[in-house]
Amino acid sequence: MAKAKAKPTNDLSYEKAFQELESLVARLESGEPPLEEALSLFERGQALAARCGKLLEQAELKLKALTPEGVEALEEPDLESEETE
Repeated sequence: MAKAKAKPTNDLSYEKAFQELESLVARLESGEPPLEEALSLFERGQALAARCGKLLEQAELKLKALTPEGVEALEEPDLESEETE
């Protein structure tokens, strides 16, 4: 069975890369693919995970640049510690 050529990870948005990564993980967890294919899927998954990480880092840097207090200003407050005070 001929497989379509996978799109280079650098061309994928975060959402597309994450969606493909989830699909690969499910396929690997199923135990269906033979060893050679599983290794290929794992390798692709590593590249997708790296792409997602890079895009998240870029988004965080943008948030830091856009907010005077940085990303911390956008984090949810720790409600548990406020309740104990």
